[in-house]
Amino acid sequence: MGDIPPAGPHGGDGPRIARALGIDPQSILDLSQSPNPFAPDLEAVLAHHLDSLRRYPDPTHTAERLAEAIGVESQRLMLTNGGSEAIWLVAREIGGRVWAEPEFGLHPRNPDGPVWRSDPHNPSGRLADPDEAADVWDEAFYPLATGQWTAARAGIVVGSLTKVFACPGLRLGYIIADDVERFVRHQPQWSVNSLAAAALPQMLDLSDLAAWSVAIATARKELAEVLRRFGFTVELAEAPWVLVHAPGLRKRLAPHGVVVRDCSSFGMPEYVRIGVPDSDGLARLESAMLRSGVEAKSG
Repeated sequence: MGDIPPAGPHGGDGPRIARALGIDPQSILDLSQSPNPFAPDLEAVLAHHLDSLRRYPDPTHTAERLAEAIGVESQRLMLTNGGSEAIWLVAREIGGRVWAEPEFGLHPRNPDGPVWRSDPHNPSGRLADPDEAADVWDEAFYPLATGQWTAARAGIVVGSLTKVFACPGLRLGYIIADDVERFVRHQPQWSVNSLAAAALPQMLDLSDLAAWSVAIATARKELAEVLRRFGFTVELAEAPWVLVHAPGLRKRLAPHGVVVRDCSSFGMPEYVRIGVPDSDGLARLESAMLRSGVEAKSG
């Protein structure tokens, strides 16, 4: 067994930790990410569209279906290779700065320009108040926090279907803007792969944002209760994660196959962000806490 590798800047450290432990990456419970723990199993959906791999992608129809689901005009939406490409395309065109620190690391940090903000805020998990403003809204987690695709505010929106459908390997994101063509011109040809473009309409048919949001809120409360029993201070908000004051917890849990998000890259080295798990994941987290020597408080 090797040393536990240091935390990466954006979470998702499960595969690296599995290699260090010499175990199957599938056996890792990676709570350093925060995708939808109640997303449908997509294996059958993807298997139905494997013939698309023999064709060059044409995401036109898929983008129209997504726009219809979100409730925006199709000419205002473009598909991207994940939320990260959406952020990159917008940042390349307009630059900008974050509303305040801490904030998601991929947002631009120029001294001036358009204001970027995640909603719910990353890492605090708090939803923006209705009267708060920004020029670019990162709504990657908004559907899971609210049960609605978008807040439909003025400005540019970047989003991530990776989070909604728990499929980071499929790479699907989007931009919504009145002048979305200005971002299209920076996108490489065939950026969105054929399998993702073919499968997304069926994935949308399986979506149930309202039910998922309610289930996440319930599971988030249960997660917070477990963490508080172990004496941790939990900052509970509306996101599919909780922010926890727990110095060293990542290092203690990782040898037991559970990964949490070290928040040092946010400038918060004494905090971890823990993605909301399903009931099986919560039981694994509690077991790993006990095996790592964290003692639950009685009463």
